[in-house]
Amino acid sequence: MSASGVPLGPITRRGMIAPWMRGMQRACAVRLIDRRTGAAHRVNGTPLVIITCHPQEAAAELLEGRDPAHWEARIDPIEPAPQR
Repeated sequence: MSASGVPLGPITRRGMIAPWMRGMQRACAVRLIDRRTGAAHRVNGTPLVIITCHPQEAAAELLEGRDPAHWEARIDPIEPAPQR
């Protein structure tokens, strides 16, 4: 159990969503993109990527205090792994 009271452990079991995961948004990757170059913003050479279930909030935080003419947030849904 985590500090927030959400049980930790496997999200799926035999391809089924755990009951505590029902109703949650799907995970997304949020990237900060420099409009001048089209490249992702990098920190120490590594692209800045936030994995979240709340992409609009993450995008707003990344863009806070930045010039919208120079920066954009790109949101890409993360697809689940194919079932075998």
